[in-house]
Amino acid sequence: MANTGPFDREEKYKHLSNLHPCLGGEAHSKFGRLHLPVSPTCNIQCKFCKRDCNNNEDRPGVANGILAPKDSVSTVKRALELCPEITVVGIAGPGDTLATENAIETFKYVNEEYPDLIKCLSTNGLLLERYAEELYKVGVSTITVTVNAVDHKIQSQIISHIILDKKIYYGEEAAKILIDAQLRGIRKISELGVIVKVNTVLIPTINDKHIEEIAKTVKEAGAKLYNIIPLIPQHDLSHIPAPTCMELDSARAKAEKYLDVFRHCKHCRADACGIPGQRDLSNQLYGTRLDLETFSHG
Repeated sequence: MANTGPFDREEKYKHLSNLHPCLGGEAHSKFGRLHLPVSPTCNIQCKFCKRDCNNNEDRPGVANGILAPKDSVSTVKRALELCPEITVVGIAGPGDTLATENAIETFKYVNEEYPDLIKCLSTNGLLLERYAEELYKVGVSTITVTVNAVDHKIQSQIISHIILDKKIYYGEEAAKILIDAQLRGIRKISELGVIVKVNTVLIPTINDKHIEEIAKTVKEAGAKLYNIIPLIPQHDLSHIPAPTCMELDSARAKAEKYLDVFRHCKHCRADACGIPGQRDLSNQLYGTRLDLETFSHG
């Protein structure tokens, strides 16, 4: 296990924040990121999540198609030609990145060819503890974990079920398994020296009064940064309106008692390419490719 002291970790966080557009405010407008959509399936079902394949929606869970890990290096090469400002290669779906071994396999290829690019992973955290050391070994230096509740009664209103080791769990049992796994995973990977950002989807009437408790709990587990993103009303939560700007500001102010809060999130697609908030190059990179696999809704 890496022996990263508090000072070393703070220096690493500062260094990455200067280069990673999803960690630092200044970096957000200067540097680019590439998302490799290699993860086809998910092991939990969030009630607000609707994964899809298209080229016209700007939101998480969407990609033009699924990229094979073996094609990742050539994709990175092409992306850097399109946008030399890219400093980060990330994997953020469109399913969960640890529900298959595709993400770890992809990072092995990419890290060998591009060791200086930052490797970043987004996950729901269900299997993070299990794969933490493998992720560290393939060069992952930043992780985003989506934690929408640390109370199983609240979490059970946000997820429909989880799938763990081929068994399906529902309700509060599923919620408790997920929360415990997320916190163990954050703790383990942060101890390895990986910088952890936590995402929370702000859902009015469900977890909007719970933000302070989430922030406090994930900080204790080892998280360094917090990102609160507004609900996109869809799927089983289509009846709940998106939070207002005032509600978002209030939630962020409460979270800031415990963690730095990132305020520049653009709800990126799982195949985003380029500098956030500027012209996205994903269609140029992926839109006409014939080698993308059919999306799986599994």
